[in-house]
Amino acid sequence: MSDAESDDGASAERSRAMVLDLLPNGRSDDDRPAHRKPPLAYALGESQFRLRELTLAEDADIGIGDRVPFDGDGIESTREMTHADLSNAARSELEYAVGEIIDRDEARFVGFYDDAQPITLRLHQLNLLPGIGKKLRNSILDERKRAPFEGFDDLEERVAGLHRPKEILVERLIEELRDDDLKYRIFVGRDPDEG
Repeated sequence: MSDAESDDGASAERSRAMVLDLLPNGRSDDDRPAHRKPPLAYALGESQFRLRELTLAEDADIGIGDRVPFDGDGIESTREMTHADLSNAARSELEYAVGEIIDRDEARFVGFYDDAQPITLRLHQLNLLPGIGKKLRNSILDERKRAPFEGFDDLEERVAGLHRPKEILVERLIEELRDDDLKYRIFVGRDPDEG
């Protein structure tokens, strides 16, 4: 099942998740005997970055780092979870997984820099990114008026002072996953029916 591509188009692609951790003997806080606990996986939805616990079939062929559809073979059920519910192994895999998802769909995330809008009269979506203040935000806005950004390298080259734009997005995504009380969310969990 690892990295199997679906021909169902965009909707199938949106309902994929990246596996962060496997628990072949179930959760440790489950008091049932080991042979009665279903195998589990923790996963991160690729579209809306929702954290999910996947209940797996006994014969599921899934590994850490695999991209799996939420309704694919070997997955019996899913439930939403929070960052605090993740295992330590899943937490350590999270930054890598977010980075890989951004790499896989670079145009979408570079498009954020092109399309970000004001939230209020005094606050812009770009200001929600770590390390981007008023001056850097204005530089990005000026450059995107000239031409859309073609990639992270183009963005870094054209905007003086903006270093590692991909890592800035990774940092913001991790912050949104960790902090349930954030007032503004850019990427995580905007559509509850989507992964």
